[in-house]
Amino acid sequence: MTQPNSAYTLVDFDFDLPPALIAQHPAAERSASRLLDGRGPLPVDRVFRDLPALLAPGDLLVFNDTRVIKARLYGEKPTGGAVEALVERLLPGFEVLAHLRASKSPRAGTLVSFARGAFEAEVLGRAGPDGGLFHLRFPADPLALLEAFGHVPLPPYISHADAADDVARYQTVFASRPGAVAAPTASLHFDAALLAALAARGVASAQVTLHVGAGTFQPVRSENLAEHKMHSEWYEVPETTVAAIARTRAAGGRIVAAGTTSLRALESAALFAHQSGQDHTGPKPTGASLAAGARETEIFITPGFEFRVVDRLITNFHLPKSTLLMLVSAFAGHEHSRALYRHAIEAGYRFFSYGDAMLLDRRRD
Repeated sequence: MTQPNSAYTLVDFDFDLPPALIAQHPAAERSASRLLDGRGPLPVDRVFRDLPALLAPGDLLVFNDTRVIKARLYGEKPTGGAVEALVERLLPGFEVLAHLRASKSPRAGTLVSFARGAFEAEVLGRAGPDGGLFHLRFPADPLALLEAFGHVPLPPYISHADAADDVARYQTVFASRPGAVAAPTASLHFDAALLAALAARGVASAQVTLHVGAGTFQPVRSENLAEHKMHSEWYEVPETTVAAIARTRAAGGRIVAAGTTSLRALESAALFAHQSGQDHTGPKPTGASLAAGARETEIFITPGFEFRVVDRLITNFHLPKSTLLMLVSAFAGHEHSRALYRHAIEAGYRFFSYGDAMLLDRRRD
């Protein structure tokens, strides 16, 4: 975790958003979403399928290949009281960590019946740094049970219950590693045709994995940003991606993060390498070292953060007072980001997970 810039407080990341701009459903075609080109001093309105023309041959697009699981379950306690579970983390041995909503929290040893009696899970106790999660044991493979009986964990600002369309569209076309409870939403705009066009343009691609947790929707409540406790997420940066970044840097290409989750994984790997003494590259053209491998991250990116890897960012529009809005402000400059958000609201862009996107270059105010 990094220390937030004390020059900013929570009010600096607040804005008024007309509820009508919160996208409740995805665009009819993934790549037909709007794209706000925020690279220059003035915003330019584009369409997402314009992206290949905005990148250069030799650039490297880094995607998050996490797969959203059907993490939401509905059930009841032995007393008949309703329970809603949101599985946050898969553990070995048929065990999970989950958020539970109930009129009275179930105690250790309680058997909770899910999916109208399809299966029972045993409550093993409370878990997490603040006891906010519950440790559950399922009777069989949790992934299989969630796929059979779970629901798509749509964000809290989407008002409809999950439907067949959400199963397909709240998932990237290249999702492969199950474990996320929220989608890497900037990548929802990519379809097969757009990926082919990027490859034809000479834009290379690489993958990281970051299993997005429910904490991504948690607003910051303290005016003093240093008091905010970041949620922990599991990520992995493979050796092949580290090598691809080194090749791209050596050839003068740019590293383009497809979404804030890809950026968080890359910058976490670079920060880990730096703090553990693995960063020996100094001012060489290849840039900062990255520590390949899998680990947890609680990285909190606010204005003043030293980016070591990512040159360009593709991102959706984020919630007021959210850590992701702070990340965007750190990357693109606080005043520039505020101006882009004002333009997006005035121009009627669609916001949040099913909304439109922005293309940003790294800059400072």
